Amino acid sequence: MTEITDHLANIVERIACTTVHAKRPAESVTIVAVSKAQPVDAIARAYQAGLRHFGESYVQEALPKMAALTELAITWHFIGTLQTNKTRAVAERFDWVHTIDRLKIAERLNEQRPRFAPLLNVLIQVNQGGETQKGGVAADEVLPLARAILELPRLRVRGLMTIPPQSGERANEFFLELGAIRDRLAKAGLELDTLSMGMSADFEAAIAAGATFVRIGTALFGARHGTPRAE
Repeated sequence: MTEITDHLANIVERIACTTVHAKRPAESVTIVAVSKAQPVDAIARAYQAGLRHFGESYVQEALPKMAALTELAITWHFIGTLQTNKTRAVAERFDWVHTIDRLKIAERLNEQRPRFAPLLNVLIQVNQGGETQKGGVAADEVLPLARAILELPRLRVRGLMTIPPQSGERANEFFLELGAIRDRLAKAGLELDTLSMGMSADFEAAIAAGATFVRIGTALFGARHGTPRAE
């Protein structure tokens, strides 16, 4: 546990420094621990170290972990590409979905979300670089998709998510652009409170640009344990 605790302490310190410079409260940023390809015991250690939000990319990998950790008060985030044949499990078991890029997926999640469950928090993924290998919608498609999702009673549109085409200094431009898209949506009447952006290599730049969720895996857990099977 010491290694994860030390890594987390370093990340928390870096977040604190960045939020001070950005004139933001440190608590305005939440770490989503990217636990894909990590074993159950590593997730449990991270929970014991104080983390509560965990992100998974593969449904078949995530479900056994959820079953093994059911006694822990974990908030589960789905952060991978969502296939139509996997929506039921996500609707039933996850608290957040970061990667909505089609109305069809949103409609299926809405239909399959249990009536007794809280509303499913969803983010629209924005593909800022037009990269065909990544999911997401173009910037000019965000508003109509958001308005359509607002009509679905079991979903709650919370904000936007991005995986920028480049890391390092260039990523900052994409992070700022995502914030600008959120601001344009606010002018159109959509009040969104969440920006999911930034990973291990660039989370400080993302926070400086307004990130509320940072998705951190390697910097927290170290190298991944094996490669999960694609779905």
